[in-house]
Amino acid sequence: MKKLLHPKAAKSSRASNTPLLLIALPGIIYLLINNYAPMLGIFLAFKDYSLIKGPFGSDWCGLQNFEFLFKTKDAFIMTRNTILYNLAFIIIGTAVAIFVAILMCELGERKRVKFYQAAMLLPNLLSWVVIGFIAYAFLNADTGFINNSFLVWLGLDPVSWYSEPGAWPAILIIVNLWKNIGYQSIIFMASISGIDKSLYEAAAMDGAGKLRQIRAITLPLLKPTVIMLTLMSIGRIFYSDFGLFYQVPQNSGALFATTQTIDTYVYRGLMELNDVGMSAAAGLYQSIVGFILVLIANKIVRKVDADNALF
Repeated sequence: MKKLLHPKAAKSSRASNTPLLLIALPGIIYLLINNYAPMLGIFLAFKDYSLIKGPFGSDWCGLQNFEFLFKTKDAFIMTRNTILYNLAFIIIGTAVAIFVAILMCELGERKRVKFYQAAMLLPNLLSWVVIGFIAYAFLNADTGFINNSFLVWLGLDPVSWYSEPGAWPAILIIVNLWKNIGYQSIIFMASISGIDKSLYEAAAMDGAGKLRQIRAITLPLLKPTVIMLTLMSIGRIFYSDFGLFYQVPQNSGALFATTQTIDTYVYRGLMELNDVGMSAAAGLYQSIVGFILVLIANKIVRKVDADNALF
């Protein structure tokens, strides 16, 4: 039978949790406003939205807003780019973040670790507008650092980077890593810090070197964290970081073949057509597909290793 708390004990328990609830309150309010409140506007995806009639007075249009996404000639390009870039970010980003986290944990001296950690985290605090101008300083055809320094040293001709779509998959991956790798590595550093140090001591006594310890202890014990973060990333595989794909390429039309994603396409369509219904349909489509992908990925993980599945 369920044990009932004495009224005084229950009151004391609530009082002890009050500071924690107050600390969490800003985050809860943010989630309610930013993540849950917009869900009330899902019905706009099925309406021919009119500013005069308003959201409730606008006429219903069925699935016409969704047809707009798939009938355009750019549908395949933007879907392909969104999926492939996110796959690259998940695979390459996870591998590099683990590598950086292991290196940071092996530095030893606490002050040195904190310095490098802060230096790597700094780009994550910059807005994409600032990062877009930093990238422009490197890639500008006339005054850019790469053309006037790096390519000159190699004896190569200057390149007009903002009209060369073939180079941008690598550029976007590098910029994304530079901005986010410091934040991603912190999560893995926390996981590594939680590993029992006696395991490493026992391995060292058995003659295992650092590389052997990493392969036999660190990487296997990081598997639950990797699976969890990967599953969460798969849920947003149909989303793209708008700032990365819009600000860094400077909205150059010559690069649309390799920088156009669902989010940038919807933004451009919304700015040019003022079509709120189409924008809502795209958001709903991305959410539904992401939810289904999380369910599929979690089911696969549950069959392979049930202990590491999310649910």
